[in-house]
Amino acid sequence: MTDLLLRDARIWGSDALTDLLIRDGAVAAVGTDLAADGVPVEGLGGKLLLPGFVDAHAHVDKTMWGGPWVPHDAGPGLQGKIRNGVAARPALGLPSADYITALLRQMVVSGTTHARSHVDVDTAMGLAAVEAVKEAVERLEGRITVDLVAFPQAGLLTAPGTADLMDQALAAGVGLVGGIDPAGLENAPVEHLDVVFGLAGKYGAGVDIHLHDGGPLGVWQYDLIIERALALGMHGRVTISHGYALGEVPADVQARVIARLAEAGVSLATVAPASAPPLPLAALRAAGVPVGAGNDGVRDLWSPYGNGDMLERALFLAQRSRFVRDEEIEIALEAATLGGARVTGRRAGFAVGDPGDFVAVEARTPAEAVCVRPVRSLVVKAGRVVAREGRLV
Repeated sequence: MTDLLLRDARIWGSDALTDLLIRDGAVAAVGTDLAADGVPVEGLGGKLLLPGFVDAHAHVDKTMWGGPWVPHDAGPGLQGKIRNGVAARPALGLPSADYITALLRQMVVSGTTHARSHVDVDTAMGLAAVEAVKEAVERLEGRITVDLVAFPQAGLLTAPGTADLMDQALAAGVGLVGGIDPAGLENAPVEHLDVVFGLAGKYGAGVDIHLHDGGPLGVWQYDLIIERALALGMHGRVTISHGYALGEVPADVQARVIARLAEAGVSLATVAPASAPPLPLAALRAAGVPVGAGNDGVRDLWSPYGNGDMLERALFLAQRSRFVRDEEIEIALEAATLGGARVTGRRAGFAVGDPGDFVAVEARTPAEAVCVRPVRSLVVKAGRVVAREGRLV
């Protein structure tokens, strides 16, 4: 069913009890005492209704959710984690469509209705991770939608043959081209971006680049990416993930970069890392730069942490940003909902025409929902109830 009436909800931004009528998977009417002839009705009894959570930065292909506990033993730094992931995954049966399915189920019951997942493409396993994620998404039968990013985790130029595999992934329907630290990891920033944006142009794909490099080196790469987005007219189709440098530089440099991001329509994705300064969320919001949040890797060879819950991720983001006022905490929640939707090129909200993707929780305010993280009472995807009280429907 893609028709549904949500009765007596308290939608984000209003204290009034409101009805939302969803038809053909999208909001068709908003008001009070809406008629619902022949349409299933879910009475919310004043529960808080939020847009469906969007995980704007995931790595579901790497997960071992539902599998054995594997102690973390990767070497230090980015290269240590990359090498450990490549070496250890065959013996652990990774990538595993079963583990990915288990994680996606967990994400659904936690309220995530859409995700963007970076999927490793490398010469050791070819497109196996792409196929595993596609299979897992099919098993969820529409309960969650997932955009895929062909991601050269083990290197692009430094791993000959990877660019050809990424080309094959895009030809097979993957929608975005990934990149990683063009300077810090690849030591060839211009050539790296030539390949990434060249593939994007060939397939009309979006771009999402991991940028861990900090300080002036990271800011310089921000500028390189922004220049490409402007030159190629890719407004709204380029994302910088992590982007730690923006939280590390002086205020005047930060303001300059934020203005350029807004001009170029380049968005950001953050995972609220504990080891790096947070992005300046309030300043980015004021400038109109879309910022999405994500869980990054969940229970994988990179980290033993994570549970796929975007409401918890919003809490981490608020804490890392030292937000305490309700209106500040809501900025973090926006990154997990409306901001993530903007990053991934989707509509979201409570207006007619918006997707019928919603999460209902027992909370008096959005800030309380972030701080308490109650069980998701109801999760709706495209007008279909997909989870109830923390269980998949």
